[in-house]
Formats: sequence, structure tokens, C-alpha cells
Amino acid sequence: MENRIKEPQLGLLADRTSCHAWYANQFRLLPSSLADIPIEGIRSLALQGTEFARAQSSTIRLKLFKIGAVITRNTRCIRFLMLSNYPYQLLFNKVSRRLYTI
Repeated sequence: MENRIKEPQLGLLADRTSCHAWYANQFRLLPSSLADIPIEGIRSLALQGTEFARAQSSTIRLKLFKIGAVITRNTRCIRFLMLSNYPYQLLFNKVSRRLYTI
């Protein structure tokens, strides 16, 4: 619970609310908050039973989304060609399969 309280400040850039107007500060938080909704969905639907089931949004974003890969697409499938030494490749495959079946 203590980490979830800190998450808006760290992950959603809530510490950058330096405007004097309340509406300007709320507008700064809106895009970050909206970007966090799909991560919460992925956490609750596809990350259950994994090492990232209770991870913060910034950790999920850093280790599962911010990766280097080549994406190829043809008429039948989309392929992610990742580096062979990507440490979370098996977890990424498991999460993508779980999301595909939903």
C-alpha cells in the first residue's frame, strides 16, 4: 500500500505540478493518468501469477514495454524479433498470449 501511494508522484510525474493554476496542474496529470489505465488492465488480466503481478506501473513500463525489437508484419502474422539476451522474453511471450486469448 505504501508504494501505491508514491506511484502517482514517481510514475505519473505528479511532482511536476509547478503551475499556480489548479486546472493547469490537473491537465499535466491527465495524459499520464490515462496512460496508466491500460497498464492496470494488463496487470490485472495478464500478469497474474508472474513476478510483475504486484509491480509498479513504472517497472512494468520499463521492463516490458521499453524494449528494443524489430516488428515484422505480413498478411498472416505479426512477429516481434527481440534480442536473444532480453531477460524478460518468456514473460513477454506469456503476457502477449494471455492478452491475445482475451
